[in-house]
Amino acid sequence: MKNLIIGIIVGLCLPVIAGYIFIRSGGMPVATKGPPLPLEQTIVKMALRAAIGTEKDRSSPLQATEQDFISGAKLYVTNCAACHGTLKSTPTAIAKGLFPKPPQLFEPDNGVTDDPIGKIYWKVKNGIRLTGMPGFVDQLTDTELWVVSELLQKADKLPVSVQKELTIQPR
Repeated sequence: MKNLIIGIIVGLCLPVIAGYIFIRSGGMPVATKGPPLPLEQTIVKMALRAAIGTEKDRSSPLQATEQDFISGAKLYVTNCAACHGTLKSTPTAIAKGLFPKPPQLFEPDNGVTDDPIGKIYWKVKNGIRLTGMPGFVDQLTDTELWVVSELLQKADKLPVSVQKELTIQPR
């Protein structure tokens, strides 16, 4: 019985000690050019899904008019485009330097048009730790958070007037 207890204690302590040595010796990549750790993306996606939870099912209080989309586009260009790009833009130096790379939301297959509006709203409002994605809860009103979220969800179906607002090249 004594050997079993010692085995359990060693089995629990060994990974902790190995992790400490790995981090302390500089083995953990912390630079933005470093590769992701094994399981890093899986763990982060799992944690993000759990944090968003049922908020993804939340519906927008807006009826998203063309004027809402124009307002959302102006807010997007001011607050988001430097990292996430605009229509027909190339990634900025900021976007290229972040880890993980921010999705260029107006490129085909990179946007969030297939995400529930509540999920988009949650990300815009709260941000995502350790990704460079800030939360805008203290900078934008609730209505502004929703118009940006609506804009992103409908990015593949925007009127020409809104598309014009999104052709500005981010700096």
